[in-house]
Amino acid sequence: MASFNRVILVGNLTRDVELKYLQSGTAVTEVGLAVNSRRKNQAGEWVEETVFVDVTLWGRTAEVASEFLGKGSSVLIEGRLKLDSWEKDGQKHSRLRVVGETMQMLGAPRGSSNTSRASRPPEHFDESEHSRPAEATRARGGENAASGLETVKIAELPESAPGSTGEDIPF
Repeated sequence: MASFNRVILVGNLTRDVELKYLQSGTAVTEVGLAVNSRRKNQAGEWVEETVFVDVTLWGRTAEVASEFLGKGSSVLIEGRLKLDSWEKDGQKHSRLRVVGETMQMLGAPRGSSNTSRASRPPEHFDESEHSRPAEATRARGGENAASGLETVKIAELPESAPGSTGEDIPF
């Protein structure tokens, strides 16, 4: 039986990013994302709905999110759904979350002004290049420099599905 688990969300962070490190040294953060949508109800009136989604970011993606994003930042997250289940006080609980694999920052970085970083070409972050100095990455310009988007891609997640290549979907 075939299956496909892919999520693409665009929204705003609901809180500041809190970066943590596992004992292995891997960076991890859990961010809240508010995703808004508009639709017409049966009376023909426009209704705004907001869905709140928990997103887990790993590795260099988590570090970049911590450095450049804050509450209210606009971001595109691509990843997969994961169901967490646990038992507490004899009751079973579960929660659906997104494991972020690719992140694009859509707005100006936190704390930037018109004359600072916002006027420079965006940086492209790739987990395989995490040891490369920021200047070398900036000089490369990133594949999305013309579009004004910043891309963060991680090559491999600790809980990645077997057979996952970590490559971007070309569209």
